[in-house]
Amino acid sequence: MRVSVAYSVAAAALMMSSAPVVAQTAAPSASGTTSSGVVELPAVTVTTSASPIAKPKKSTKRTTASTASAPAPSDAPAAPELQPLPGAIVDDDAFVAVTVATSREIQSTAGPTITDTLMNKPGIIGSTFAPGSNRPIIRGLDENRVRIQENGISTQDVSAISEDHAIPVDPYAADKVEVVRGPATLRYGSQAIGGVVSVDNNRIPSYMPRNGFDAEIRGGITSVDEGRDGGFSTNAGSGNFVFHADAFKRKADDYDTPQGRQSNSFVDTDGVSFGGSFVGRDGYAGVSFTEFNSLYGIPGEDAHIDMQQDKIMSKGEWRVNSNGIEAIRYWFGASDYQHNEVSPEGEIGARFLNKEQEGRIEVEHQAFATSLGELRGAAGIQIDHRKTTGLAFEDDADNLLEPSTTDQVAGFMFEELQVSRYLRLQAAGRIENTTVDGLGWTDVTDPDNPVVFRGERDYTPLSASIGALYELPSDIVARVTAAYVERAPAATELFSKGAHEASGTFEIGNPNLGIESAKTIELGFKRAKGDLRFDTTVYYTQFSDFIYRQVTPGVFCEENLASCALGGSGDLQQVTFQQRDATFYGAELTAQYDVGRVWNGLWGIDGQYDFVHAEFADGEYVPRIPPHRLGGGIFYRDPTWFFRTGLLHAFDQDQIGLGETPTEGYTLVSAELSYTYRGETHDGITPVTTIGIKGENLADQEVRNHSSFLKEEVLQPGASVRLFGSVKLN
Repeated sequence: MRVSVAYSVAAAALMMSSAPVVAQTAAPSASGTTSSGVVELPAVTVTTSASPIAKPKKSTKRTTASTASAPAPSDAPAAPELQPLPGAIVDDDAFVAVTVATSREIQSTAGPTITDTLMNKPGIIGSTFAPGSNRPIIRGLDENRVRIQENGISTQDVSAISEDHAIPVDPYAADKVEVVRGPATLRYGSQAIGGVVSVDNNRIPSYMPRNGFDAEIRGGITSVDEGRDGGFSTNAGSGNFVFHADAFKRKADDYDTPQGRQSNSFVDTDGVSFGGSFVGRDGYAGVSFTEFNSLYGIPGEDAHIDMQQDKIMSKGEWRVNSNGIEAIRYWFGASDYQHNEVSPEGEIGARFLNKEQEGRIEVEHQAFATSLGELRGAAGIQIDHRKTTGLAFEDDADNLLEPSTTDQVAGFMFEELQVSRYLRLQAAGRIENTTVDGLGWTDVTDPDNPVVFRGERDYTPLSASIGALYELPSDIVARVTAAYVERAPAATELFSKGAHEASGTFEIGNPNLGIESAKTIELGFKRAKGDLRFDTTVYYTQFSDFIYRQVTPGVFCEENLASCALGGSGDLQQVTFQQRDATFYGAELTAQYDVGRVWNGLWGIDGQYDFVHAEFADGEYVPRIPPHRLGGGIFYRDPTWFFRTGLLHAFDQDQIGLGETPTEGYTLVSAELSYTYRGETHDGITPVTTIGIKGENLADQEVRNHSSFLKEEVLQPGASVRLFGSVKLN
């Protein structure tokens, strides 16, 4: 494995060294000054989306997402940049809905997972099973339908198997998080049929830092759980080599709720990463190593989880710009993951293991003219191999997942046609072969003698999409996309055969499951510049053979199949994986309006709304679907100060699935104030210090998340205040 990584880096470095080795450096921040004398923000752009086609660079004179008015003449005096506005409208002509959480948003938000920053954005919520394990749910879809990745490679964990399993990426590791809402299957595979959450960082440096060095130190404390956290990252380079290092540590006690302290909700997490790259004029290639450790409790239970992951990653880009090739890019990752589920007495009740290797290479061809317009495109190959095991150590307990192996090989292609100045079309296709090998049960009519399946299942999912972008007057961009995507069943859906404590179920997989397919149409309108900015989307998805957990009425189990019986004494509900048709539809809206200038900056208002409706073909509601949400706020920002206060209301959820109960609504009140100071430059290094305070759930509401399996037993955190700060050097 290490030899293959080294070979990839060396080969890419050799290709790039064929030209004079002039390292690419971080570009100076482009900012223009508005006619009112207030500088505009740099655009919030997308670096990782559902398309591998790099967009042509836009002029730095173009108005960006936070413009108050037209740019001033070029001889206008320079002014400091405004403080960033959370939830800024993405300035990117993507064919699908994309949400970006910046480093500043991540830093100010309390919580040990990346989901904590995302879960109040339109179309996204968290599973909130535990503070240490909170997985994103996108448009009502989760687990094996939402891919989580870091720098283009899957996080390679077991968080999709169970809600109590953590994602091994800490917020301190994220410079930015991008969420592609809707099918991203065509680029990333079956497990992205619902969307992609992509963490971006510089662990594999892609540029030479300005003056050869940059660094950042961050930290914070939180009142609701007596949390304390801190971390640092640094990049340093000389010639054509750049090196990176980062580390973090966070610790939090049990959190408080309006009804008292929530027992067993502690978190203790740390991690470290080292990386290095060769950076040339025509690209880069690098490698990194990351270690992640987490110890966290499960509210409502007395057990805790002790997990560790070691990961090696490599990625690179060669900008060929000749022979019809624009660029060649690659990604590679390999990891060793393990966690133990431990009782208060220190006994290991279960152990999950995952060893995985993933690689992807994409070739973008140069743009060329056709009779219909300029054509740009890219093609790629993705390979993934993983071996996953879920072992039970309790007496007579069945293993949830016997050792299973999943192999995936796929090819994909994207093409975009610029028909006119205002109209761009996209078409994409993917063919994938997925083989899943394992052991499961095909018939459990006789619990003492189930029919065993041992072998492999083979699937060939096919997916395709078409889309159009059209620039309307007033800087509004309309987008429409139609997609047909297919998903191969995951190993747990095929071969589960044991207790799943997180959901309170005894799960029985179905080796006879077929391919799940979805037909989606999505319409959106976006305005990313000017005083009024907005992004709105409506979507409709029809699933065929939607895979779900079917409750076996009245059958309860203990820790093994033999104990399952009608009216049994166990407390685990028996469920089997089945398929039936389902329909999902919904809408998402976010908007911001700069009302006017006051003091040294701008004040404005923002708002958001989202909902998803999901039901099976017979009219039964799909379980754990989030409620309608409506929110808004008022903000002020200038070059040094930022203030925002707002609320987000979740309505009652009474559209409930089988075995569910209604969930009362709640209102989250939040407020944030921060100050940023730019120091004097010495030896080319400028210190920038930020200190802030943020309050969440300030009304101390009793919050129960309808999408959580533990909503009846566990309340979400009560009123909390976080003090945070950072120092950047560059």
